[in-house]
Amino acid sequence: MPGPKDLDPSSSPRALLGAELRHARERRGLSQAELGEPLFVSGSFIGQLEAGTRRLHREYAVQIDEILGTGGFFARNCAALAVSRYPDHFAEAAEAEAVATGIREYTQLLIPGLLQTRTYAEAVFRAYKPTAADAEIGDLVAARLERAHLLDDPTTPLLWAVLDEAVLRRAVGGRAVMAEALRHVTGLARRHRIIVQVLPFGAGAHASMTGALKLLEFGDAPPLSFVEGPDMGKLLDDPATVARHVLTFSLLQAAALSPQESLALVESVTQDYEHGDQHA
Repeated sequence: MPGPKDLDPSSSPRALLGAELRHARERRGLSQAELGEPLFVSGSFIGQLEAGTRRLHREYAVQIDEILGTGGFFARNCAALAVSRYPDHFAEAAEAEAVATGIREYTQLLIPGLLQTRTYAEAVFRAYKPTAADAEIGDLVAARLERAHLLDDPTTPLLWAVLDEAVLRRAVGGRAVMAEALRHVTGLARRHRIIVQVLPFGAGAHASMTGALKLLEFGDAPPLSFVEGPDMGKLLDDPATVARHVLTFSLLQAAALSPQESLALVESVTQDYEHGDQHA
């Protein structure tokens, strides 16, 4: 019987590879946990690979081919999954984000990438890479704006953002850029496409003082969390860690202003920027 054909990179390679993995595993009569054991990963990790919420890396693919007797199929097709428009530390998170049914995100210093305008994103990337060529900055901005097309669907994913008040007060790109960026955020919220809360300075100490946090939920796979720093990021699937991050986000929501109060504050700050009244 002929083996599976190589995947077409123009399709959705990660979803197709996940479906092939599930088929090959079940054909061998293995559970997700049984396949994960020789790889030293959990059964839930295998489930995430099969659901397309995690990328299959070559070191796992080679072992899977050996265990399932798939003749190098998974190792060959890892190349289709390795191509990404995003930095290495964020590529897997961006891929998971694209198939998430729910995204909850707390940011300390900047508007979340999915909610950024072109001019705001340009200012952010130029600050990150002050000597980069314009073409490189343009490519980064284009990739970020392409991610935002996730919000073209009227209902999915559910995006709930908690913004530290510092996000509003830091004049990224200047007053005009900030006014446009904040109008974009409030426009999405007023159209009931996203939920936004602001964590005010007056809240004092809170549950995520050490950094930003992103939670990803899926219809057919366990949730993930993502944490990042300068030029690094990690997608986490350990159930205890993710549960702790879910609690952290819940505490942030509780400490933040209500969505209605938050919109009023964002719109007030927007007017300050528009009229030149925003001060450091």
